[in-house]
Amino acid sequence: MKIFLACIFLALSLQSSAQDGICPLKIGDSIPNIQLQDLSGKYFNLNEMAQDKTIFVFFRGGWCPYCQRHLSALQEAKEEIAALGYKLIAISPDRMSKLSKSIDKNELDYTLLSDAEAKAMSAFGLAFELDEKTLERYKKYNISLESWSGQAHNMLPVPAIYIVNEGQVDFQYVNPNYKKRLSAEVLISILKANN
Repeated sequence: MKIFLACIFLALSLQSSAQDGICPLKIGDSIPNIQLQDLSGKYFNLNEMAQDKTIFVFFRGGWCPYCQRHLSALQEAKEEIAALGYKLIAISPDRMSKLSKSIDKNELDYTLLSDAEAKAMSAFGLAFELDEKTLERYKKYNISLESWSGQAHNMLPVPAIYIVNEGQVDFQYVNPNYKKRLSAEVLISILKANN
């Protein structure tokens, strides 16, 4: 049984112009045929991965404390997720060499993929470009998106979770309020209901 959850758009940290450009993949949409690399340089095709039960987690980067807490919570739930037949894949705009910071800090043993060129986040309809005011605020905290991604696009994904199977979206949670994440407990409940 496919479960539907409408996209929730809260305007905490994004300008309305950035929100206007967000158009996430919906329930039943096909997963794009995009290849991303992990820390070792191995390529993964997202559409091929999505043929099996998979959870794609889009996060803003290793510099984001909210993302780090979320990744850590998912790590704690990984065994239960796997027992329900799902593999866990996290995707960020961090370049490959920066993925290790998230892996090491949170002792993650699931796959992290680099989307430094913003291909996947754009194809999933999650990408937005930070405005100058926000970039300046980040600089005050010594956060350089260019340093983390190795790119000059200054794009981030809206944090999201996609549950996929047979190449299609079964469930999605997308929330522009980067402080609000789908908890591991709720995710497990959804997976159980979806099995």
